[in-house]
Amino acid sequence: MTALRRSAIAELERVPEDKLGAIIQFINKLLVEDDTGKKTWDLDQFVMPPTERGQNADAYVRELRDYDRL
Repeated sequence: MTALRRSAIAELERVPEDKLGAIIQFINKLLVEDDTGKKTWDLDQFVMPPTERGQNADAYVRELRDYDRL
């Protein structure tokens, strides 16, 4: 067993049981092979759509500060 594999197993042992399902799904997605036999990552699954507040983050932070002073 390689040091990297041992390290991964040690990290998995620290993960709470209710989170293991998500990790297993992620690992399975990594192992999916496309038609060419290469492992694929769907990076779009990690991208959040932009929101109005996300585009105006400075104004949103100012708004939060203003309400915090009340």
